[in-house]
Amino acid sequence: MRYAICNEHWGDLPFAKVCERIAAAGYGGVEIAPFTLNEDPRELTDSDAISVTKSAKDAGIEVIGLHWLLTKPAFLHITTPDSTLRRDAAKLGQKLARFCGMVGGKIMVWGSPKARNLLPEWKYEDAFARAAEVVRSVAEEAGKYGVTIAMEPLGRKETNIFNTAEETIRFCQLVDHPACKLHLDVKAMSDEAKPIPDIIRDSKEWFVHFHTNDPNLLGPGMGEVKYEPIIAALKEVGYGGWLSTEVFDYSLGADAIAERSIRYLKGIVG
Repeated sequence: MRYAICNEHWGDLPFAKVCERIAAAGYGGVEIAPFTLNEDPRELTDSDAISVTKSAKDAGIEVIGLHWLLTKPAFLHITTPDSTLRRDAAKLGQKLARFCGMVGGKIMVWGSPKARNLLPEWKYEDAFARAAEVVRSVAEEAGKYGVTIAMEPLGRKETNIFNTAEETIRFCQLVDHPACKLHLDVKAMSDEAKPIPDIIRDSKEWFVHFHTNDPNLLGPGMGEVKYEPIIAALKEVGYGGWLSTEVFDYSLGADAIAERSIRYLKGIVG
């Protein structure tokens, strides 16, 4: 397993400087939130991709992929009956798939809870199918660039659809494309009734990426979640991908969070 971290932890710091901080903390990869590169990710250019690639290479790290795909613009949506909003969401997803491939990324973590929430008047299965149509169209494009969409289950406080790994696997099965798989996140899995190691074992045929964090919104080892059984389960199923740290509370400072997280994980992984 290798170690990566998300770039938005450093706020407005220029991407090249973020890459230097990430490398200095001992990470081998960076996971990028597109809105940190451009307030409107629809305006990202090939020149931006070249600049991102150079910054990562100069720092000696890899761009492993993208996340927070539909955070901005905030009106994009994948379960809505509004076909225009779904089409625009698919269009941005396809653009980001190409961008991800250009910067050398292999994974696009599809979380974006507000862009998938259901309204009470929508029928669940209809919304489920509408979302699958959107994601399938993005997966078809992503596959051209060697990029995999990693659908992310999220806790019930964040969204009212795709809350468990089991539900999200069912969604991936409906999408029915080899470039659509599952992503697992420790904070999100903590909201499930099933123990995290069991989720990992039961999802072993589907998950392709892994976020480390804690329900307290800090990094691994900074809360109540014990990672020894989690890492043991990952090893048991033969996971050899990235352990990518994603936090939401930056109060300790991005550098301190990065250093503490990787030190804790390395101490367990060995």
